[in-house]
Amino acid sequence: MHELSITQTIIDTVIEAAQGASVRRITLEIGELSAILPDSIQFCFDACIPNTPLAGAELDIKTIPGRGRCRTCGHEMPLDMPYGICDQCDSLAIDIVAGQGLVILSMETVPCA
Repeated sequence: MHELSITQTIIDTVIEAAQGASVRRITLEIGELSAILPDSIQFCFDACIPNTPLAGAELDIKTIPGRGRCRTCGHEMPLDMPYGICDQCDSLAIDIVAGQGLVILSMETVPCA
């Protein structure tokens, strides 16, 4: 389960970026082609945050659909796998242009008193 190490990296990154402020909400974007399971990230987050500066923080996960662009004809299309066939020219030369990453999009903080 690589989601545990990914989640721990997210937590560490947010704690560092918060610079001592209390974090209320974290928003992530996870691509559908990233091989990262949002439900597993949520489970790991809930298990890892007690007794950390993120205790009580909410995690909001937005999924980004996969998209590809044909290198032959330039057509863009939705992808549900990290490969495909162009639905315009039948080429196998498809580049993924969206839905493959994980981004910490934002965090909502409250300054420490």
